[in-house]
Amino acid sequence: MPFKTISDFDDLSGKTALVRVDLNVPMNGDEVSDDTRLQAVKPTVDALAAKGAKIVLLAHFGRPKGQRVAEMSLKQVVPALAAVLGRDVGFAELGDDLPADPVVVLENTRFEPGETENDSLLAARYAAYGDVYVNDAFSCAHRAHASTEALARLLPAAAGVTMGRELAALDKALGVPLKPVVAVVGGAKVSSKLAVLENLVEKVDHLIIGGGMANTFLFAKGTHVGASLCENDLKETALAILANATKHGCQVHLPTDVVVAKEFKAHAPSRICSPDDVAGDEMILDAGPSTVETLAGVIAASQTLVWNGPMGAFEMEPFDMATVALAKAAGAATAAGNLLSVAGGGDTVAALAHAGVKDDFTHISTAGGAFLEWMEGKILPGVAVLG
Repeated sequence: MPFKTISDFDDLSGKTALVRVDLNVPMNGDEVSDDTRLQAVKPTVDALAAKGAKIVLLAHFGRPKGQRVAEMSLKQVVPALAAVLGRDVGFAELGDDLPADPVVVLENTRFEPGETENDSLLAARYAAYGDVYVNDAFSCAHRAHASTEALARLLPAAAGVTMGRELAALDKALGVPLKPVVAVVGGAKVSSKLAVLENLVEKVDHLIIGGGMANTFLFAKGTHVGASLCENDLKETALAILANATKHGCQVHLPTDVVVAKEFKAHAPSRICSPDDVAGDEMILDAGPSTVETLAGVIAASQTLVWNGPMGAFEMEPFDMATVALAKAAGAATAAGNLLSVAGGGDTVAALAHAGVKDDFTHISTAGGAFLEWMEGKILPGVAVLG
């Protein structure tokens, strides 16, 4: 999807840019415990400052549901943000005159009742502060809120630097990818990723299904999966997805050997067996080594990879083996210049970090819901309005 960028703006000297960012950072008391999202704001602030603009940042913090909650004030984030940006950062409530600082943070957008309702009157109050609008919060782009959608309709609008990079990476992954394309989709439940699976089988050449989701597909094909997590009621849905994959020339890969245990805990006694040999009191907790070898070959033969979700119970050794091994295979292929790799989702980011390959992937998206909706093929309202 085409979108405008900051480079489409002329000189902004004497003008104010309203920038939607993600400042929803974790806190330890009154200290920011992880400034990753603050770091992501810096490229856009620097780019706008270079064009001469004053910058007003809009963001939410927590879920105050239209109420003023002192513990969710963005004022507490300002010192850490100023340190990251290397600039003076002011703070203002909506309706206040802006302080003279080159960068100003407006109070939590979700303190305003009309924010999540995409209220046009609230958007107009925001717009009164600025001359142009920039959205640099891909993590919020799947929500049509006043500060992400309605506001973009009132001012010249563009994507920020970080969002632009994300959109470009995603377009290369599923929009106009180099083929063959392989997708890894894991996690606990098929029901949480039905739309993802339905979209991907029509777009990718290989679909690797892992985690508890794989158990449901194995069950649908007639395998008894013992005491494993399994959504038996989705048998017909799983079969329909497999049939649609065949129709569109997508090869679905399920485990051919599995790691099973009788207890769901780290270092529980385990064994490797065929999916057909799982005992009634055993749980499938990971894909086996033969499966991993085959899937590593699929990844090595592909040019594009999209990954969401772990292959097994990666939080517990030794049931992290498949996730770690495939992540390392993908990281090595990317580092060698043979693979474009895009991954996203909370569990996925944690799994890749656990495997030590987070920095080897082409692009890691920290957006949860927005990344999933992109994988579902949905149009994201916060992006569509930037075209």
